[in-house]
Amino acid sequence: MALKLAVLKEERAEETRVAASPETVKKFAKLGFAIGIEPSAGAKAGFVDAIYQKAGAQLATDDFIKTADIVLSVQAPPLPRLKTLKKGAILIAQLAPYQNQDLLRACAEYGIDALAMELMPRITRAQSMDVLSSQSNLAGYKAVLDAASVYERALPMMMTAAGTIAPARIFIMGAGVAGLQAIATAKRLGAIVSATDVRKAAAEQVESLGADFIMVETDENESGETKAGYAQEMSESYQKKQAELIADHIATQNIVICTALIPGRPAPELISQAMVERMQAGSVIVDLAAEQGGNCSLSKAGDIITHKGVTIIAHHNVAGRLAASASELYARNLYHFVEGFFDKETGGFITDWDDEIIANIGLTHNGAIIHPAFKQTLEQDGGAH
Repeated sequence: MALKLAVLKEERAEETRVAASPETVKKFAKLGFAIGIEPSAGAKAGFVDAIYQKAGAQLATDDFIKTADIVLSVQAPPLPRLKTLKKGAILIAQLAPYQNQDLLRACAEYGIDALAMELMPRITRAQSMDVLSSQSNLAGYKAVLDAASVYERALPMMMTAAGTIAPARIFIMGAGVAGLQAIATAKRLGAIVSATDVRKAAAEQVESLGADFIMVETDENESGETKAGYAQEMSESYQKKQAELIADHIATQNIVICTALIPGRPAPELISQAMVERMQAGSVIVDLAAEQGGNCSLSKAGDIITHKGVTIIAHHNVAGRLAASASELYARNLYHFVEGFFDKETGGFITDWDDEIIANIGLTHNGAIIHPAFKQTLEQDGGAH
C-alpha cells in the first residue's frame, strides 16, 4: 500500500510559501506516494489546485490528512492541528524549536515524529536539503531590491551630458548565504559594496565577489565560527571594537543590509539608534533579522519606518516575498530529503535515528523529545516526556 504524503496549507497570514511544487509532486508520484494537497495550499505562490491535480496529486480531505504517513509544511502547524494527525506520522517542516517548545511537547504527547529542516547539518551529503541556504539566498537578493525600491537615487554610476551621478554605497552586515547573495546582487546593480562578518573565513568569499571586507582584528585562534560553520557570539571586547568601526563606516553608506543571525539566539544588535542618526537623510537600512529581534535597535518587525530621514525596512518572511521561487526551492529541499531516506524496494520511508542527518533534525520520536539540545532544557523545566 502506497505511503500517504499530505501537504498542508499554511495558516499564518504572512506565509506565502507552500511545501510542495507541481515539479516535486510529479517526483513524489514517481516514487509511489499517494499525494494529497490541501485545497488552495499553493495559491499565494501561484500554484492553483488544478496544476497540482494535473501533476498527480489529489485535493486532500480531512480524512486524508488524518491518515497521512508523512506531513509536509513550511512552518509548524498550530497545536490543535497536530492533534488531528495520526500517531506515528512524520512531520517535516521548519519548526523553530528554540522558540516553539510547546510544539515539541505536543508532538511528543501525540506521538508525532517531528523533523526540523532548519537544523539540517552543513555536510556535503545534505547540501540539497539545506532549507536555510535556499531561503536565505532569495532573502539576500530580495533585500537589495527592497532597498532599491525606496532609495530615491540610482544605484550605479551614471555619466550623462548633464553630469555624473555617483554610485550608491551599500554595506552588507553578515556574509553568510544571504549576505553573499546581497553582495552579488548589489554589485550587479552597479553599487560600491563593502561587507563585514565575525568569521575570518568570510573575507575571501566577500572579496571574490568584488566587495571590500571590513573586520575587527581578532586573536589568531578566534575563527568567529562554530564547528557547524555558523557565526558564533563574540566577546564583549570584540563587540565594542566592532561597534566603533561600524559606526564610522555606516555614516558614509547609503544602504545597509543586516543579515546577522546566530542559531538559537536572539539576533545580535549591530546598529544602535546613535548609528542610525549619523547616517545621511535618504539612507536605507534593511533588517533581515527583524523576526529574531533585529540587528538594528529601531527595527519594527513587519513594518517600514523612517527615523530622522533614514528608512528602516523590516519585512516578515523576506524569502516569501518571492513566493513562487521560494516555494520551488523549499519543495526541492524537502523532496531531496524524503527521497534520500526512501527505500524504493519496499516503498517505505526509513528514519534511521542514528544517521547524522536524522540525528541532527529529529526532535521527537515514539512519544519522547529526543534531540539533546531540547530534551535537557525541557527536562529541567519539568515538561519533557
